[in-house]
Amino acid sequence: MSNSRLVYSTGDGDQRKRREPVEKSSGAELPRDGVVRIFRGKGGRGGKAVSVVRGLPPRDLDAVAKDLKKHCGSGGTVKDGAVEIQGDHREKIAARLTAQGYVVKLAGG
Repeated sequence: MSNSRLVYSTGDGDQRKRREPVEKSSGAELPRDGVVRIFRGKGGRGGKAVSVVRGLPPRDLDAVAKDLKKHCGSGGTVKDGAVEIQGDHREKIAARLTAQGYVVKLAGG
């Protein structure tokens, strides 16, 4: 029974407190190769599309988010180390970041 999911034991009590917490991951980990990747996502947003920019240096996130929101004329936020811009503006974002000196790839559908 090494693969058992024991919950309670009369000798030791509640076994759930002894389990190791499982880390939740927000998808596959991106390589740290200096490339900024721009995704289009809809999941969990009621069918609304957003452009997600990952791979930016952490110190640049707020400034880049502010610039991209102004450039695209839409709202957005910085969440979990990524910039989210409302709407599908991947081409506009890619052109803007390339002009600022970043290496950019369009990723996902």
